[in-house]
Amino acid sequence: MHFYNLIKKIAEKNDILLYVDMDGVIASYDAGKPLDYENKRPLMENIRKIKKVSEIPNVELFILSICMNNEQIQEKNNWLDKYADFFKYENRVIISKEKNVGISSPEIKTNYLKNLKSNKQIILLDDDNRILKNVLKNAENVIALQDSELID
Repeated sequence: MHFYNLIKKIAEKNDILLYVDMDGVIASYDAGKPLDYENKRPLMENIRKIKKVSEIPNVELFILSICMNNEQIQEKNNWLDKYADFFKYENRVIISKEKNVGISSPEIKTNYLKNLKSNKQIILLDDDNRILKNVLKNAENVIALQDSELID
């Protein structure tokens, strides 16, 4: 209930655009293992909590995920269709590093978020401390939350 209550409190004052990372937040992630999305284990408890939050009025849910190559975009979409189809297709932002050569994941996500034009409160839920720190430092319009906020 902690995450739900946290988002609900913010939503009482502002409409929210909630961006959720995939790897390590709603899908298992083991560093060094291939990112085989056909066999990626869903983190069902986290998925349930995020789905419940998506039902709060004034909360619009998005995926914000990075992948290594263009082919993985479809793999991630297929995985979302199977395990978390409440993320609308048009709200899935999956960015390929193949199209962003030489740009780090923290920079890609931060640039995307800080360039959003919205009066709504933008929130990022991520498990990567490098990304969270970069967003906090460089995207003043964004609240960055560690995935540990999902734990009650």
